[in-house]
Amino acid sequence: MLSNFARRSAVSSRLALSRTLTHGYATKPSNDQVLVSKHVQEIDPEMYSILNNEKSRQKHSITLIPSENFTSKSVMDLLGSEFQNKYSEGYPGARYYGGNQFIDQMESLCQKRALDLYKLDPAKWGVNVQPLSGAPANLYAYSAVMNVGDRLMGLDLPHGGHLSHGYRLNSGSPISYISKYFQSMPYRLDLETGLIDYDQLAMTSKLFRPKVIVAGTSAYSRLIDYERFAKISKDCGAYLMSDMAHISGLVAAGIIPSPFEHSDIVTTTTHKSLRGPRGAMIFYRKGVRKVVKGKEVMYDLDKKINFSVFPGHQGGPHNHTISALSVALKQATTPEFLQYQKQIVSNAKTFANALEKNGFEMVSGGTDNHLILIDLTKTGIDGARMETLLQEINIAANKNTIPKDKSAMFPSGLRVGTPAMTTRGFVDADFARVADYIGQALKLSKQLKAQENPENKDHRSSLNNFKQLCKDSPEVQQLSKEIYEWAGSFPVPGEL
Repeated sequence: MLSNFARRSAVSSRLALSRTLTHGYATKPSNDQVLVSKHVQEIDPEMYSILNNEKSRQKHSITLIPSENFTSKSVMDLLGSEFQNKYSEGYPGARYYGGNQFIDQMESLCQKRALDLYKLDPAKWGVNVQPLSGAPANLYAYSAVMNVGDRLMGLDLPHGGHLSHGYRLNSGSPISYISKYFQSMPYRLDLETGLIDYDQLAMTSKLFRPKVIVAGTSAYSRLIDYERFAKISKDCGAYLMSDMAHISGLVAAGIIPSPFEHSDIVTTTTHKSLRGPRGAMIFYRKGVRKVVKGKEVMYDLDKKINFSVFPGHQGGPHNHTISALSVALKQATTPEFLQYQKQIVSNAKTFANALEKNGFEMVSGGTDNHLILIDLTKTGIDGARMETLLQEINIAANKNTIPKDKSAMFPSGLRVGTPAMTTRGFVDADFARVADYIGQALKLSKQLKAQENPENKDHRSSLNNFKQLCKDSPEVQQLSKEIYEWAGSFPVPGEL
């Protein structure tokens, strides 16, 4: 097998021969041409070292953050492709730059695959695949149908919502700028059941009269009743916008209910359970919206949403991302992807049951999807300390607010999920083992918290003290080594 150096030398020789045959002489490449043709390990060893460290961390860690995944090798191929080099402001057939004939083909293919995957009739639905990420996609969708100061309702952040659905502190200060641009009112969970309180939403929406209601979550482990959301939205005259960012892969596989039957607009990221690149899509309805006094009122979302994306908020789209998304959408039509999504849900249910056996409680008591929100209230340990210790033992999870929490930095919840490690080959028994590790982590957390300096009343200083105790603990170090070796025995995409 030729070394990298030998291959590059052979390529250089062929190029020189080609120039000689074409022009009658061999041209010597400039220093800059040589520079831009080098690989990162040659040009920037420092960054190459950081990259390898991150590769190692991913391989030897258990990734439980439910919004993360390991995308495919083919998607990675496109993310580093020549599509990166092209500017293409505008849309297929209507660009502001020349040289976009193949970019048009690529984007049109991506749009077709997006509609096909979710079984949408192109006469009744359109899709914009240019948004750079999920939060911007939501802003673009709001801006298409609302003016500054119009009213918006989304699930409250401490109850499992997302910042891009709007959020204000109890003082009224907007934390999310969505709540600065628009008037926002949250709906919430029923504190007894941990489920969305649809009755309260129905009542408050009639009083608030929002222009848009968002059916979507960031830390909610149960199914969403889109039919109920649609009725509530219709009763108060609002658009129903469903944000399926977390669950788009499950929806594509038909594992959980789809928002499309009942929604006016559907947004999604593309890198979570869908397992594509880091991008986003906005789907929007076409045709008749409603009939008023016998007269049809048509949707006008097509032009509004496309204009909101470009030129309203963005310039040139990221063609390398759109091309990679198109590949991911094709992969999502395969039998293997369907089985993968089934395993995600099976793993999550097994994981939840095993966590319960380890003494953990969960908001809503379990899960119907890919996600579990652990309630640590009765354990005496906050989510920040659990996240810290888990990181030390090579488990990546994230602290998360739960209803009644007052602090986002030291909340009472821990959010975990199954998509990433299911990609790497974890099955039910593996997640039962992970639950046991988290149980051990809780016991160690309690022991180490008891060793914290009792005179230190500052939360951040106490957490820093806890971090150091974790690093110095022989028990933590031993568990870290065990998990490092076990997680590393599972392949990451591209290794097979």
